[in-house]
Amino acid sequence: MNLPLEALLSFMAAGAFGVVFNTPRRTLVSCGLVGMSGWLIYRMYFLAFDDSVQATFAGAFVVALVAHILAKKFKMPMIVFSIAGIIPLVPGSRAYNSMRNIVENNYLEAISFAADALMISGAIAMGLVFAEVLMQMVFKQQAKRMQKKIGMSRS
Repeated sequence: MNLPLEALLSFMAAGAFGVVFNTPRRTLVSCGLVGMSGWLIYRMYFLAFDDSVQATFAGAFVVALVAHILAKKFKMPMIVFSIAGIIPLVPGSRAYNSMRNIVENNYLEAISFAADALMISGAIAMGLVFAEVLMQMVFKQQAKRMQKKIGMSRS
């Protein structure tokens, strides 16, 4: 598949899930952009290093960073953007294939798909958490700078 088509489809998927999750209309395009940015980072990392777990971590990390930036811009909770934006990275086909193989009594194949889905899900969670920690450190630094600036202006 080509990258522009994947970008468009991931944008549409994230935007559509924004509609499903009842996000405000003015943020739907932003939700789509968050999902598209996460997917493009995932795809480029995957094409470069051929590791879906690490690529998913990188994509989720970018989704959370962009969601934080947009949350500040729109003065809304970050979750509005991150939930819709993370949808393209969810390993739904791997989970489906795992269940299908269990039904077909092909347990070794099912375990392989399930382990992959579990690792990717963990990478999504870690990417979101690491970005949250990074943003909290940035916010704390900004607050300290503001305190210093206020303290200096009073002197």
